[in-house]
Amino acid sequence: MMDQGHIKAMTGKGAVEALVTSGMKLGLGTGSTAIHAIRHIGALLQGGTLQGIRAVPTSYQTLIESERWGIPLFTLNSPEIGGTLDLTIDGADEVDPRHYCIKGGGGALLLEKIIAYASASYVIVVDETKLVEHLGMQFPLPLELIPESRVPVMKTLETLGAAVQLREGVRKAGPVITEHGNFLLDIRFKSPVDPAALETELNRIPGVVENGFFTRLRPRLFIGHADGTMEVRE
Repeated sequence: MMDQGHIKAMTGKGAVEALVTSGMKLGLGTGSTAIHAIRHIGALLQGGTLQGIRAVPTSYQTLIESERWGIPLFTLNSPEIGGTLDLTIDGADEVDPRHYCIKGGGGALLLEKIIAYASASYVIVVDETKLVEHLGMQFPLPLELIPESRVPVMKTLETLGAAVQLREGVRKAGPVITEHGNFLLDIRFKSPVDPAALETELNRIPGVVENGFFTRLRPRLFIGHADGTMEVRE
């Protein structure tokens, strides 16, 4: 049986081998599985198998890793990108049977969503432990908010029946500060919810910047299993 690290490496590499071709405009995701896709793209570029890749990173973690591998980087606003991407490969914290996802465990949900929703094709790479029946019951839903709105947003969420916690830093005193200068809340639900409805509803709360439900795209899933197999779900 494969350990989780090898499963993630197999899945990230497999998605790249199946989908990435020269000349693509790529969105590069964040996290422990997506980073293997980044490394494999870099290796293929260095070996000459891939050429003409233009990539947009979803976080500083992704940007730094891409720089290490010599991947040409741009923003969605760059003339070379023009606001649209051919493909984005990213990970997820949870995926349900409808291919709805929770993302943002690494704190990059805002740019991850902007980039995902600007992509013609969207792929999620995960190991089998990320598959769930209902989102937000085990892994908390991240929500990015303006710091000055912390108390009213938390009170509003609690009236909706959610358990809410301000995300605290690790090896840093105080709350996590996102790459766009905001706070993060982690939300847990006591009973199943409608992710598609909540993705819109949560963003209507004044002060909320974005939430970690991803439901407007139905991504292709690349799922790594402990027995060494990789499953693709369209």
